[in-house]
Amino acid sequence: MKFTKMQGIGNDYVYVNGFTEHIADPSSLAIRLSDRHFGIGSDGLIIIQPSSSADCRMEMYNQDGSRGSMCGNGIRCVAKYAYDHNLAGKKTEMTIETDAGLKTVSLDVREGCVRSVLVDMGEPILAPSRIPVKAGGSSAVNIPIQAAGMDVRFTGVSMGNPHAVIFLPDVDALDLAAIGPAFEHHPFFPDRVNTEFIRILDDHTLKMRVWERGSGETLACGTGACASAVAAILCGYASKNEDITVKLLGGDLTIRWDEKTGHIFMAGPAVTVFEGEVDA
Repeated sequence: MKFTKMQGIGNDYVYVNGFTEHIADPSSLAIRLSDRHFGIGSDGLIIIQPSSSADCRMEMYNQDGSRGSMCGNGIRCVAKYAYDHNLAGKKTEMTIETDAGLKTVSLDVREGCVRSVLVDMGEPILAPSRIPVKAGGSSAVNIPIQAAGMDVRFTGVSMGNPHAVIFLPDVDALDLAAIGPAFEHHPFFPDRVNTEFIRILDDHTLKMRVWERGSGETLACGTGACASAVAAILCGYASKNEDITVKLLGGDLTIRWDEKTGHIFMAGPAVTVFEGEVDA
C-alpha cells in the first residue's frame, strides 16, 4: 500500500489515497501504522476517499483506532494532497466532505507549491447537548470541574468534535500525560473530550497545549485551536473579526471568528514529509 506522511505544524498523519487503495480494516491499520517504534509513526490515519457531494472525502482514524469526525490540521493536508495528486484538478478552491460536514478550503499556491491552506470551519457548536457535555443552559461557558486533583473551569465548544478549553496562568509545567486522561474520560463528557490548556498572552495571542482523545498530547490540534479562540472570545479575552494567533508546540495557527457569517476560519501550513510503501 502506498502512503504519504504529512504534517500540519507537527500534527502528523499517514495519508492514503482511497481512490486507488482499499483498506479492509482501517482501525487496526491506524493502530499499527501510528506506532512510532514499530510503525510509520503518526497521530493517526487519514484516508482520502471519493465523494458524491465534494471534491473528496476525509476519513479519519485516531492513534488508538477510534474514528474521528474532524481534524483541522488534517484537512489542510488533505487539500494539499488532493492538489498535488490532481484528485480534483488543480483547484485552489475545493470542498472536502468530513464526518462533521462539508468544509470549504482555499489554497495559497506559489510556483506550483501549496504553501498554506485557509479552511472555513463553519459555525462553532455551543449547545451542551450537541458538544456533548453534561451541563444545563444554552452554552457551557466557565463551568467548574474537578479532575486529576485540579479545581478549574472549562468552556465547552464543538468544532465537529468536542473540546473543553481551560484557561490557566501557566501551561508549560503541566504533566499532561498524568492529567490528560482524567479530563478525557471525565463523566461530564459522554463521548470523551479533547482538552486545551490555554495561557492568554494578550488579546490576540494564545499559548496552547492539548490532550487529544484517542491520541494523547500532540504538537498541534487545529479544531482545538479554533475552539480555544472561540472560548477566549466567549470569556472576554479576545474579540470577533480579529485574527487570533494560537501558539502550539508545533507552530502557529491564525484563527478568526467572522461575526457576519458566524463561521470560524483557520489558516496554517500543510507539509509533505515523505512517501513510501507499507504492507497493509
